[in-house]
Amino acid sequence: MQSLLARHVRSWPRLAALLAGLFSATGFAPLSLWPVTLACLALLIHLVQHAPDRRAAFTYGWLFGVAHFTLGLNWIAHAFTFQDTMPHWLGYPAVALLSLYLAVYPGLATLGTWWITHSSPERGGGRRSLTEGGGAIHDAAPGGAPPPPRFAWSPSPFRGGYILLFAALWLATEYLRATAFTGFAWNPLGVTLLPTGIAIAATLIGTYGLGALTILAAGALLLAIQRHYRPAAALAAPLALLALWGHLAPAPPTPAGAPRVRIVQPNIGQDQKYSVENEVANFRKLAALSGQPRPAPRLLFWPEAAIPAYLDMEPGWRARLASLLGPGDLLMTGADKVYFKPVEQDGFITQKLAGANNSVWIVTPDARLLGRYSKAHLVPYGEYLPMRNILEPIGLSRLVPGDADFWPGPGPQSLPLPATLGRPDLKMGVQICYEIIFSGQVIDRANRPSFLFNPSNDAWFGSWGPVQHLAQARLRALEEGVPIIRSTPTGVSAIIDARGHVVHALGLNRAGFLDSGLPPALTPTLFARLGNWASLAFMALLAGLAIAMLRSKS
Repeated sequence: MQSLLARHVRSWPRLAALLAGLFSATGFAPLSLWPVTLACLALLIHLVQHAPDRRAAFTYGWLFGVAHFTLGLNWIAHAFTFQDTMPHWLGYPAVALLSLYLAVYPGLATLGTWWITHSSPERGGGRRSLTEGGGAIHDAAPGGAPPPPRFAWSPSPFRGGYILLFAALWLATEYLRATAFTGFAWNPLGVTLLPTGIAIAATLIGTYGLGALTILAAGALLLAIQRHYRPAAALAAPLALLALWGHLAPAPPTPAGAPRVRIVQPNIGQDQKYSVENEVANFRKLAALSGQPRPAPRLLFWPEAAIPAYLDMEPGWRARLASLLGPGDLLMTGADKVYFKPVEQDGFITQKLAGANNSVWIVTPDARLLGRYSKAHLVPYGEYLPMRNILEPIGLSRLVPGDADFWPGPGPQSLPLPATLGRPDLKMGVQICYEIIFSGQVIDRANRPSFLFNPSNDAWFGSWGPVQHLAQARLRALEEGVPIIRSTPTGVSAIIDARGHVVHALGLNRAGFLDSGLPPALTPTLFARLGNWASLAFMALLAGLAIAMLRSKS
């Protein structure tokens, strides 16, 4: 009976961690229940604080992450329903497997926090014990009294050091998640703070620093619940000041003479996009929504892979596009750039498709191609198939139709636009679809653009993926201080100002267009100048303060 009771006592924190992770994901779009996320993180901090050993500390963080990512990334399963050569049933198992891996990162954060704050300098042969009076955890020496702990943990003193350390390690592991094995930076924790003014901190410390602030806010909530009001206030006060600053720092208004933009959303679903029978109808939708040419020049934006054409090889297609443009107009459209290689077959040399770039082309009214950007950060299993020689024979393929893999482009570039638009210095940066989620990697810092164009194809991703994608694009605008133009086939297309506010938007599964002036860019933010070095410096500051506080209480 006692052993059964002990098992129940040991298992309830694991269940609590799992449920906390599940509900914490409701802070992301489309639900945006950020107070729930803070409460769930407060519970995780509490569980890790009282974990009996380092294995339990890691397990709590890992279980939290498994549920957190499984719910937040449920939209990925939807993508498997559009490719007949990929088993449709694999969608939800793929989400679960990805979540089992991604959960390692919060597990490392909880393990590191527990290990640093509960370790003693003498580690040999001791047993773990909890003192009755102060609650300090040590390794008891084999022969008698325990050695002094490295960092004593007591219920009564100021607990800010523990929470600061947790925030620093969360930042470190979230940055690692975004960079390891090509990185998967989707849904960083800081995006949950977008509805609050605290998100303005991204201009200083970036998205990963904003994630650390989310942990600090959760820690302040936990301290308040535990009636430690002074340390709670110490953590909450700077967050409140950030929130006030965020509400008092709007983006400048769009000037009257700003270049005019039109964003087209044709509402062409993924099941229609690659159909040869629908090619003419799809083009007519795009053409009709683009409107008639006007005397004033304009920038016309179409989605990622909007047309099934090789523009550098098909002058007829370029002429069709040019016919839609007025004298000073420019069309920015997604279309592939393909490469061939000669192969010998039956004694003849033929050209075989070798690879492709996922590109955005600039088309002029006289049917010239003014510039091109090729996507650099490709989606594994979407745009290329890792370990193709192994996976292809067992029936697996890319989610995007086609036999050849996409090749990466050179990275962020700023493409100059003609002075006919009224701005002689107008430059466009481009980030295609998934690329926009990578904080600190979206612009050429040596040649800063006036705005970013983020064409995307979110028709794959149900109702949760597109709005989460939009939220992350908003963080890039906020970090870099530049407006972002988004054009997608089924939504959400939007104009985002340099403070990350959505100025105009077209919702999901609607055909339409947006007409507006181009919002102005701000002077470069601190993050725009330093990139993720600003986030890492903030991490070092938090870790240094944490260690100083913890040592002072030892």
